[in-house]
Amino acid sequence: MNLGVKIGKLQLKYPIVTASGTFGFGEELSSLVDFSSLGALVTKTITLKSRRGNPPPRIREVECGVLNSIGLDNPGVEGFLKNKLPKIKKLGVPFIVSVGGYSPSEYVEVVKVLDRVKGIKAIEINLSCPNLRQKKMFSQSARLTFKITDSLRRITKKTLIVKLTGEVEDIRKIAKSAEYGGADALSLVNTFFAMGVDVDTKKPFLGRVYGGYSGKGIKPLSLYRVWECAKVVKIPIIGGGGIDNYRDAIEFFLVGAKVISLGTINLVNPNAAKSILNGIIKYMQKNKIKDINELVGGLVV
Repeated sequence: MNLGVKIGKLQLKYPIVTASGTFGFGEELSSLVDFSSLGALVTKTITLKSRRGNPPPRIREVECGVLNSIGLDNPGVEGFLKNKLPKIKKLGVPFIVSVGGYSPSEYVEVVKVLDRVKGIKAIEINLSCPNLRQKKMFSQSARLTFKITDSLRRITKKTLIVKLTGEVEDIRKIAKSAEYGGADALSLVNTFFAMGVDVDTKKPFLGRVYGGYSGKGIKPLSLYRVWECAKVVKIPIIGGGGIDNYRDAIEFFLVGAKVISLGTINLVNPNAAKSILNGIIKYMQKNKIKDINELVGGLVV
């Protein structure tokens, strides 16, 4: 039975990765997690300079999911290379470095630095963080998605994964822009804009008023967007949003995802990948499927 998949130049033993921001830099969970069930760890998003993130409260459990407004709290690229990367390498699992920015030029500066670092094989370009004070996310614009992806493709041969938002009128157009720009893969989707209110205090749950909503509640929305994009692009798709069991994972494979991403479930069960992987294996055995890639795009309509 083959469970291996390839994303650009990155070969994964299993088709399961962590969603950026839900696993820290891996070291935080090293005493709790069996990393052998993961295809790859996606790091917390890093920016050019260190950031303290948004004011608290920054996370709140709500109906069928979680609200967060972390705001890319991170040590910056130099702090990452000095204090985080050495520890990540010791975990013994492939990793993907997530990169964010406030301008196209900031993405370029960070990727230029990472491109010179041996051991970093793949970079996720986070164009869809909902928790920054910007008029719109970069991936809400087909032009900016292409511009940033194209500029990064010109400076690195490392595997580039572009993470998109579902908060657009036509995600197919954005997905094609990333593909035309030279992306090796797409990651779908990030959190959705949302908020919650404490009726006793009459104040919002989050210090920034609104934030990103993730968890079980967004699964149907995410599935639809993966399905739509898989019909128009040829590059692999990492699909996620609300996955917490193997049946959820199979759904994403069937609509076109080549890899599934685990996010909010990691906050509940950091070892969710292990049970989900076991479930996928049993499903394949039951249905006499010898290669995980046979499932991808197998939706019957």
